[in-house]
Amino acid sequence: MESAFTTAVIAFLCAVVGFGAAFLFGRARPDQDRRRVAELEAQLAASREQANRAGVQAAEQEREATTLRSQLMEAVQRSASFEERARQADEMRGTIREREQAIAKLGAEVSQLREKGAELATRLEEERQQSEEKLALLQSAKEGMENAFKSLSSEALRQNNQSFLDLAKTSLNEFHQGAKGDLEKRQVAIDALVAPVQASLKSVDEKIVALERAREQAYGELRQQFAQMAESQGQLRLETGNLVKALRQPHVRGRWGEVQLRRVVEMAGMLKYCDFVEQESAGDDEGRIYRPDLIVKLPGGRQIVVDAKTPVSAYLDAHEAVDDDVRKAKILEHAALVRKHLQDLSRKGYWEQFQPTPEVVVMFIPGEAFTSAALEADPELLDTGFGANVIIASPASLMALLKAAAYGWRQESIAENARAISQLGQELHKRLGDMANHLVRVGSSLEAATANYNSAIGSLESRVMVSARKFRDLGSTSQGAEIVELKLIEGTVRRLQSDEKPVRENETPAAEAPDAEAPDSGNR
Repeated sequence: MESAFTTAVIAFLCAVVGFGAAFLFGRARPDQDRRRVAELEAQLAASREQANRAGVQAAEQEREATTLRSQLMEAVQRSASFEERARQADEMRGTIREREQAIAKLGAEVSQLREKGAELATRLEEERQQSEEKLALLQSAKEGMENAFKSLSSEALRQNNQSFLDLAKTSLNEFHQGAKGDLEKRQVAIDALVAPVQASLKSVDEKIVALERAREQAYGELRQQFAQMAESQGQLRLETGNLVKALRQPHVRGRWGEVQLRRVVEMAGMLKYCDFVEQESAGDDEGRIYRPDLIVKLPGGRQIVVDAKTPVSAYLDAHEAVDDDVRKAKILEHAALVRKHLQDLSRKGYWEQFQPTPEVVVMFIPGEAFTSAALEADPELLDTGFGANVIIASPASLMALLKAAAYGWRQESIAENARAISQLGQELHKRLGDMANHLVRVGSSLEAATANYNSAIGSLESRVMVSARKFRDLGSTSQGAEIVELKLIEGTVRRLQSDEKPVRENETPAAEAPDAEAPDSGNR
């Protein structure tokens, strides 16, 4: 795309130059030059059209890269949501297992209570049977006695029959009432024993119903989540398939690798601490062009070459494969292609084609899955790369490498600042020495001025003021006009310490001169 755009721009410039030349020579050859101008205008229009097409293609490829980035981020987010839903499903399974264990425990308790209820019902039935047997015995005894009394033909017995029957009936009624009261008491006692069991069974039944409802609700939610997960998985599989189809196109895959590489560089902070050049090319003696994806500048004028053109088509085939054997074969093929690309990079010899010679060649694989799959299939890839001066780097490892380079740039900046501070200190020290020399010369001038002043005062007092005071003695001065007495300056300029010497120009002092103290005001 860039070469087409460059060609269009060059054609446009050539057309403009030709148009200018045609305009200059237009007066001499009008007819021929008009035709030439028409041809140049046609070429200019074609060049503009070609440039417009190149711009449209560049915009379309940029939009495709943006769409792929958004699809990749959505796929990663959906994968994270699937993991969260799977974790919730595992938690719900654990909750369901706990509830099932509680249901089993309650079922065991219900079984025990039902066994106790059955035992009590059996005992109650036995008591009822015993009472009925006693009543039957009493009834049969009554009938036997009545038959015996009827069979007696004695008049005395007939006379006493009624009284005996009344007595027997009274006794039987009393016995029947006693047996009936005893049976009612036993029934009440049995009911008192069975009532807690019935209440417990009722409570257990209610709990079982509630647990069953909760279990059905949990299973319903779980089925709903499973359905949502299946639907989301299908959407993810569809989008992953679209992404795989897009990555199979060389220009899309190359653009995606460049975007990943730039993101890693930006996250590592290399935009601030170092200079990097994308899509720089170099050639060898045989005319082959080597085009790295990135050249990372290092402190000290060194550099690292990064190549991001590792083939991943075999891994994409393995990702779409259904059969395990086919998947394993494609993974092995992916590792073999990575090894071949590594060998190609080692034969390219970037360290011989670039100045300065690169420290190492980094084979950037724009995906952790691509790197881990290749290393699992061929664990010796890293050792082979180190031996060939080629480093296999995933986004994480490349970021660590670039972080180290950024740290080196920070240390280089600190060292430069330290050198600048040292140079500034030396310059300041030299200027302080120059200032001390100037102050020494000022002090010498002050001493000379003081000596000259004292000499002038002495001459004035001895030669001029003596004659002037005689006017006062003669009364020739005005009233109140007195000549002020002039005093000598007895103070001297303070000198530097004896061990300090003035600093000459072009001489570096060993230590800074102490600050000169102000002269005592009392000596002035």
